[in-house]
Amino acid sequence: MTQDNSIDFARFEMFRGQSFGHHVHDEHQLAWASSGVVMVGIADRCWVLPPHLALWIPGGLGHTTAALRETVLQGLYLDPAGCPFIWTAPTVLAVPPLARHLIEYLASEPSPAARVHAEAVLVEVLRPADGAVFELPLPVDARAREVAGLLLDEPADPRGLDDFAHAIGSSARTLLRLFLAETGMTFNRWRVHARLQAALVHLAEGEPVGRVAERVGYATPSAFVAAFRRVTGHTPAAYFADARNGGGVPEARNGTGGAPVRNGPVRTP
Repeated sequence: MTQDNSIDFARFEMFRGQSFGHHVHDEHQLAWASSGVVMVGIADRCWVLPPHLALWIPGGLGHTTAALRETVLQGLYLDPAGCPFIWTAPTVLAVPPLARHLIEYLASEPSPAARVHAEAVLVEVLRPADGAVFELPLPVDARAREVAGLLLDEPADPRGLDDFAHAIGSSARTLLRLFLAETGMTFNRWRVHARLQAALVHLAEGEPVGRVAERVGYATPSAFVAAFRRVTGHTPAAYFADARNGGGVPEARNGTGGAPVRNGPVRTP
């Protein structure tokens, strides 16, 4: 952290599939994709974050980050000693249009007086997201983890639990018990969440709902939209409305290799 600023910023232009392995920051971090979609993994959970959501990562907590499409990732870093936020666990925050504009403004290095005022407003407008967010718990047991990996690699895989159990040399009853015990979800519910998480990337790229539904294993667009609404409370169009109406978010550019494009300390997101 710099001594004259309470919030430091770093901006990473990432290509699709680029990732940063497990790492730790002493500072608290807010990870936000101003364009694109980023996935953050912490322990046995992962979050998929379009531009209207960000993840608060407490200092000292190891995590990974990955760009699921061409992405501009903004990192905000706050010294725990003077941090105004009280979240002690990873927390998904809503990023309304005002917050987006404030972050972009602060990253432009305004005058000290203007920075103090803008930071105070940003602290007021950042709040935990209402409703469902795309957080996916991952099982720990190697058998259930293998099945989870197969579905994450190919969300449209039509096999049922019996088929997966046979493929890995286990039983459907064992897998059912493991998923419920280790993720808090039934296998079928977990698969729905995994499919919707995968769909989020394609929806963020503007693909038609019908094509996305097919990509992630739904027979009809209406079945996909119904599942999306059950989990999030919104249709896909409504879910992305805030992100698309916010305006002023820059598009990523090729060729930066993920390096920070602003001056300041070299960081990992």
